[in-house]
Amino acid sequence: MTDLAARIAGAPISWGVCEVPGWGYQYDAETVLAEMRAVGLAATEFGPDGFLPEDPAEKAKRLADVGLRAVGGFVPVVLHDPAHDPAPEVAAALEGFVAAGATTLVLAAATGSEGYDDRPVLDDAGWSTLVGNLDKLAALAADSGVLATIHPHVGTMVENAADVERVLSGSSIGLTLDTGHLLIGGVDPVALTLAHTDRIKHAHLKDVDAAWAAKVQSGQVTYTDAVRDGMYRPLGHGDIDLGAIVSTLEQSGYDGWYVLEQDTILTDRPDDEGPVVDVRVSIAHLQAIAEAVR
Repeated sequence: MTDLAARIAGAPISWGVCEVPGWGYQYDAETVLAEMRAVGLAATEFGPDGFLPEDPAEKAKRLADVGLRAVGGFVPVVLHDPAHDPAPEVAAALEGFVAAGATTLVLAAATGSEGYDDRPVLDDAGWSTLVGNLDKLAALAADSGVLATIHPHVGTMVENAADVERVLSGSSIGLTLDTGHLLIGGVDPVALTLAHTDRIKHAHLKDVDAAWAAKVQSGQVTYTDAVRDGMYRPLGHGDIDLGAIVSTLEQSGYDGWYVLEQDTILTDRPDDEGPVVDVRVSIAHLQAIAEAVR
């Protein structure tokens, strides 16, 4: 078992950097990467298109220059449409992964529309196409030495418990365990971790206010509004038993990354320290869990 504390990574969305148009104020990469290093993160996911240089070599250099390793990144693609082949998009993304030494492709089953506040309902043919694409893309990534995973995510085609079960039973792809999106989608992340430990190949650690999550599930508020109003909490300040999740993974021999990823919306550039304050709190909490599970 490798040292958990050395496997704590970050994600630009903790600084409000997101692929959704109109999401909010977007920090520049220089600021985000410098703050990641300043708080002791070892690595980062790439963030949305345009955050880092598009050229694979330049992308790799940008991270290397600040001393951050590349985890990989979140790649939302349409997987359910028989008329759409997602392989070219994923192959292009993998070029940057390979150049930067990144190891993990985090796929999301995009709806084809912008944002995460609504999604269509898939029929059996759509599901067959989706799960078939997952295995095809996992093989494509493996050919480049990259591990592909599927990320259950609010507002995508893989969101709730039934969706996750169809993916797990219908494909062999690994799972990105996103504790926050699972809870908001109505899935108990602790129970899923216990039941499918062997399928978990990557982890996004979030903490969530369960009352806000219930409002999203019921349709009382949109996902975006809930994020803006503080649904995500620093690790240890929400309602998810992260200690049980991390302990289960570590005892199973999991040696992947723990990516701190608290979705954040900023209306403007903060006058104070900004989101890095919550990142520090989350790091301290995960380090405490790491000490407890040694």
